[in-house]
Amino acid sequence: MAELVYPPVIGAALTVFRALDVRIRIIGAEHIPAKGGAVLVSNHISYLDFLFAGLGAYRGGKRKTRFMAKDDVFKHAVSGPLMRGMKHIPVDRTDGQPAYEAAVRALRAGEVVGVFPEATISRSFMLKKFKTGAARMAADSGAPLLPVVLWGTQQLWTKGRPKTLTKRHVPVTIMIGEPIVLKPEDKPVMVTRRLRAAMTEMLDRAQREYPGKPSGPDDTWWLPAQLGGTAPTLETAEAEDEAEAVAKAERRAAKD
Repeated sequence: MAELVYPPVIGAALTVFRALDVRIRIIGAEHIPAKGGAVLVSNHISYLDFLFAGLGAYRGGKRKTRFMAKDDVFKHAVSGPLMRGMKHIPVDRTDGQPAYEAAVRALRAGEVVGVFPEATISRSFMLKKFKTGAARMAADSGAPLLPVVLWGTQQLWTKGRPKTLTKRHVPVTIMIGEPIVLKPEDKPVMVTRRLRAAMTEMLDRAQREYPGKPSGPDDTWWLPAQLGGTAPTLETAEAEDEAEAVAKAERRAAKD
């Protein structure tokens, strides 16, 4: 089923990107393993990140990435069949163990599994704290970690901003780092720190080399505060995330 669904979805996405002249630049495609399992680990700054991170692996080595995504997406009438057809992995936020076990099985079977270790979109566009799940999956499966950094995708559709899916000429950087191969004695916490440090360096490079500039004073929202933009700082963004989580919990409690 995946072979029938995945290529057309990638093809459709590329057709749209070409029509909008999205200027995609892939750096480090040679790091995509030709075969075998790998945990593709990406930063998360846009609702479209799975498309671009998956595109990096697909263009770099014709690898199809099976992303772990919240199960709500799989329940949607349109996205659900597509997600299942592409063999993405649904994650129940209240019990993630079945999804974890499914991901490890896929890795052992030679699949590329995509993970967003920040769990949710970063409002600051900088790296949030990483969860250790990716490192644990790599350890349990024997697969390497494949760090990926995206930049520019936040201009198209991100949290707290209106969709601008018709915005033209947006540069998008997809940067793929060297695989991180774990040793038996490696601890998930330490591996996660190493992974985050590598991706911090990659993100810094992607931002420094990014060809896009704000169109004016009202277009600095997509730049981090430390780069002179008006995106919230990491601390402010974390506070906003916490407030949103509390509000959601209250709404769920009210329904119950």
